[in-house]
Amino acid sequence: MKAPIKIFSGSNSEYLAGEIAKAAGLQLGKSSITRFSDGEFEVCYEETVRGAQVFIIQSTYPPTDNLMELLLMIDAAKRASAYKVIAVIPYFGFARQDRKDRPRVAIGAKLVANLLMAAGVDRVMTMDLHADQIQGFFDIPVDHLYGSSVLLPYIENLKLDNLVVASPDMGGSKRANTYAKYLNAGLAICHKSREKANVVGEMTAIGDVDGRHVVIVDDMIDTAGTITKAANMLKEKGALSVRAIATHAVLSGPAYERIKESALEEVVFTDSIPLKKEVSKIKELTIADIFAKTILNVYNCESISSNFIL
Repeated sequence: MKAPIKIFSGSNSEYLAGEIAKAAGLQLGKSSITRFSDGEFEVCYEETVRGAQVFIIQSTYPPTDNLMELLLMIDAAKRASAYKVIAVIPYFGFARQDRKDRPRVAIGAKLVANLLMAAGVDRVMTMDLHADQIQGFFDIPVDHLYGSSVLLPYIENLKLDNLVVASPDMGGSKRANTYAKYLNAGLAICHKSREKANVVGEMTAIGDVDGRHVVIVDDMIDTAGTITKAANMLKEKGALSVRAIATHAVLSGPAYERIKESALEEVVFTDSIPLKKEVSKIKELTIADIFAKTILNVYNCESISSNFIL
């Protein structure tokens, strides 16, 4: 007899989890969280999970409480005799800490992988990791999905002539090159120097953008310093329009104000992280369908590669 499937949500991803469950033709499971006055909290499943394949949907942004909540939900499911526990993490927090880039720093992404495995997770499903090698930090299967599945069709539907795909920095050049090849577009790369974390110094562009429509692609936008500086610089170099697309709308600090005041015509995100404000320049595309299809494919032991565009 096949194990039943159950989908639950952490408190940070309730809307997305509800849309994923609906797209999969399932009901979202019932769970609760009790908070104590000192900040400690306790999670509880309000229905049986015994013998079930349990999918827990939770983006870990902001990272600390949401990660801890996810770990507790995994532990609770294992202790309640779930057959398999799969963590569905649309946005994987701490992914920027994927290596020792200077002395005496932690590799946060590896620590999070260790914590998830110690909690008892059997599989991880995520989207657009900041660094692909994080998949190798796990000793369990990792399904790495791509935001391009919804972002590329959006760009194609814009039907822009003289399109150039730009990377906001050297690190994103591989992603931008992949998009440019798929769209048969030109390529530009912005080169930046950082004064310190989240602060961009000088920026220049490699590639011709004069008289072209430019789409900047990235995996996430945090304070929006890099993306808005790049957009303003590209407009000064003669770009007809500048848009940005990114999978994860981290958008911390002055990000919303920077986007509003920048030369960006629009910024397109997926709904991996809930938006905090409504801004006319910001558009959101849902990833519920791709996660629903992947969850059902994994549950039915079917290939998930058909869900990818790139």
